[in-house]
Parts: sequence; structure tokens; C-alpha cells
Amino acid sequence: MEQVKTVFFLALLSVLFVFIGYSFGGANGMLIAFLLAGGMNFYAYYYSDKQVLAQYNAVEVLDKRNYIYQITQKLAYKANLPMPRVYIIPEHTPNAFATGRNHEHAAIAVTQGLIDLLNEKEIEAVIAHELSHVRHYDILIGTIAAVFAGAIAMIANMMQFGAMFGGGNDRQNSNPIIMIILAIVLPLAAAIIQMTVSRSREYMADEGAARLTGNPSALQSALSKLESFAKRGEVHNATEQTAHMFIINPFSGKDMKFSDLFRTHPTTEDRIARLEELKKQI
Repeated sequence: MEQVKTVFFLALLSVLFVFIGYSFGGANGMLIAFLLAGGMNFYAYYYSDKQVLAQYNAVEVLDKRNYIYQITQKLAYKANLPMPRVYIIPEHTPNAFATGRNHEHAAIAVTQGLIDLLNEKEIEAVIAHELSHVRHYDILIGTIAAVFAGAIAMIANMMQFGAMFGGGNDRQNSNPIIMIILAIVLPLAAAIIQMTVSRSREYMADEGAARLTGNPSALQSALSKLESFAKRGEVHNATEQTAHMFIINPFSGKDMKFSDLFRTHPTTEDRIARLEELKKQI
């Protein structure tokens, strides 16, 4: 089912790109957009995880005696998953995410700040959360969403620039009014794309972590600490396009208000409340 969802997601993004190309440059623009979408689909599937890890200067942990490596290895074995690659991000703000295209090509990254802030049980709960994302293939859809959301935002800026200078040609399909409208709409489309990486995946990953560790309280405590710290600072190099990948929104400290409509994460309060209900079942 998750593989079908991914194929549909890629097809939808391709259609959106082709429509943008047609609006921007007629038939020629549509052809260019089609070729670009094909290239981006290929890149997003095979290389987007490397891009995201490089963006955050993640360093792979190769020493099997490493504390985080051993926790991940233990949980991966318990979850009957292949051992993912483990990365540490040299960043003082505590957070974590998973990326990769499938179970065999997964990676989990945690910041140094998370290691310094949380105790062993809380770190275990966070890694179990990320492994749950791996199990449900959330990581592929999330990583692809990050690449395409960034590309759509870039195209919106290009169209806005083109509209200011008359679109660069006299083709009927390069109507500057249409281009301005699309330049406004496309960033919203990027936000919606991130929302398609459903908020419910966070609830599912929380539940998966609680059941894997048998300790919902540890995840509740970890989420509370991470949210509290996130309100005081942002992850270095964090972007709106990749925010949905983290266990806690790295922009929690910003004034959300209108952007709450496009929130990529459930509120931490709701997540903690659901874990409280889950305690009765475990």
C-alpha cells in the first residue's frame, strides 16, 4: 500500500510540474517540465536522502561501539528491520529524523543536542519513533516531498521574476497575470505537498515507538523536552521544505498562527495525550 502511495505521489507531482511548464512556456515549457519531472523523480528516489543528510552536515557513525549505534542496532533487531545507517548532526538544538528510500537503504540522524539533553530511555524512544517511520516507508515520501517542495518554491520565485519582466517572450501562455497568480499559489502548493505527508504518520510513529520499547512515558518525556527546547532555537540550516521530516518541528519557536493551517506536525500536547491513552493498552 505504501509503495502504491509513493507511485501516486510521484505521478501527482509530475502532473503539477507539467502544468506549471505549460503555463510558463506553452508546449515547449510543458516538454521541458516533463523532462525535468522525470529527472527529479529519479533523483528524489535515489539521491534525495544524501542531499538532506549533506544539508545538515550529518556525519555517519562507523564505530559499532558508539552509544547511539548500539541503541539503534538493538531496536532494529527487535523491530525485525535491517540495520540503518546512523548519523550525528553537529547541532546543539535537539532533534532527529529518518531518511532513505526503503528498509534496506534507511538512515537515522540525531543531533548532538539531542544526545546531550535526553537520557538513555528517552533517546531509545526517539530512535524507535524514527524506526517506525522506516517500517511504514514514511521516510521515502517525506524525503521526496522535501525535494519537490523546494523545487516548487524555486519555480514560484522564477515565475515571479519572469512576470516582472513580461515573461521573457510574447507567447499567449506566458500571460504575466497568470504567472503572478501561479507565483502566489505555488508556495501554497508546496505547503500542501508537505501536508500530504500526513500528520497521522507522526501519531503512527509515536504508537510504533511506544509498542517497540514498551515505554510510552519515555517518549512523552522526550517529546516534552524537545518541544521546550525547540521553542528557544532552530536547527541550523533548517528549511520549511524539510521541517516535516523532524520528530519535532524545528520552527516551533516561530509565530505559527496562519501557518498552523499548514502544520506538518500534530501539536506535541496532542501527541503526549494520545500516548497517555496508549498506556492503558500496553
